[in-house]
Amino acid sequence: MMADFVTGRWSAELEDLFLRVGGRFGRVEVRRRMRDYVRGLLGPVGRKNSWQLAEYAGHNGPYGLQHLLSRSRWDPDELRDDLQEYVAQRLGAPDGVLIVDDTGFLKKGVVSAGVQRQYSGTAGRTENCQIGVFAAYASGRGRALVDRELYLPKSWTNDPDRCNGARVPAERGFATKGELARTLVLRALASPLPIVWVTADSLYGQEWRFRHLLEQAQVGYVLAVPKSQQIKSLFGVWRIDQLLDDAPADAWQRLSAGDGAKGPRVYDWAAAKLPVNIVFDPDPPTHERWVLARRSLKRPGEIAYYLAYAPVGTTVEKLVSVAGSRWAIEECFQAAKGQCGLDEYEVRRYPGWYRHITLAMLAHAFLAAMATAAIERGAAETTQPTWPRSPWLRSGVCWQLSAPGPRTAVSAH
Repeated sequence: MMADFVTGRWSAELEDLFLRVGGRFGRVEVRRRMRDYVRGLLGPVGRKNSWQLAEYAGHNGPYGLQHLLSRSRWDPDELRDDLQEYVAQRLGAPDGVLIVDDTGFLKKGVVSAGVQRQYSGTAGRTENCQIGVFAAYASGRGRALVDRELYLPKSWTNDPDRCNGARVPAERGFATKGELARTLVLRALASPLPIVWVTADSLYGQEWRFRHLLEQAQVGYVLAVPKSQQIKSLFGVWRIDQLLDDAPADAWQRLSAGDGAKGPRVYDWAAAKLPVNIVFDPDPPTHERWVLARRSLKRPGEIAYYLAYAPVGTTVEKLVSVAGSRWAIEECFQAAKGQCGLDEYEVRRYPGWYRHITLAMLAHAFLAAMATAAIERGAAETTQPTWPRSPWLRSGVCWQLSAPGPRTAVSAH
């Protein structure tokens, strides 16, 4: 009975989501293809490209789904706006955190928009890849990806013919990852998402423009910075590592930055408030600036550094919690790639990238919303939706077949 209840809830929620976004797809054929595409992203498809998604949906070939990503008329930015509203309703909470990070998509060749040999944090080395800058929303209710921008290196933006061949808009010029991050933040702050904090890694935290944007918006942040980050005040200039190296032993306290896959993420933390900036800050100040250091318990020589901007009265425990929430976007990347085919596209042109990525984000947001609904309704966390299970299982470098069960028909709309 519980399985039937959960199945009914999943089907009803997915249908509600399709109705919510259906108006963005003007023609009925395009709406049907969108539904089939998202169902395939959620389904047990070995590799979620147009060929296998079309086979799963019962299409004669991939051309309809390829047309959905390439030439059909719909705006993925409008769909993104719907996605943000959906996440705000399903996962929004007063403790909401916006997290910014980038991820790599390994590619072959030189044709895919934005591809070149560049460092990929996903691979941990320089690879031929595309880089996407993403924003995720996290709260006590759940987390989901909510925005994206494709990074175009100068090797692309300085070559108009190459950009034209990949259908990159003429007005799209070069933008650093930090500039793309600021664009994502501005859009998120203008959306229905209830955002109180922003966090990001040192690539973004070290940019004063990024921090200034958040301070101007009166949004709190806890941002990682490199150890060479300079701390400036009316009393002098210091490197953040030198400043925190002088912290007395009793300034360090053992705190959890949140639960991870292996339990609480416990570190030693040192935190100190910085002097008020009497030139720029109101009197009395509404926010305070902090410096923080996080030291590994097993490897004390490994220390990470942060700058924070927080409402007056914020505790160190809260700053540590916000810093720890940055891992949520890594979990989003893992889930969206592993379950929703975020990285399994075969599109090469700029519009196709945005369309596939946005649809995959929509599928991932649906899964996040349903997981939250199950927990909030007291359903067992082990309960799974009754998508048909595939007999294909990976074992090492090859695939093996398990005992196949009866196939479950999925209607196409």
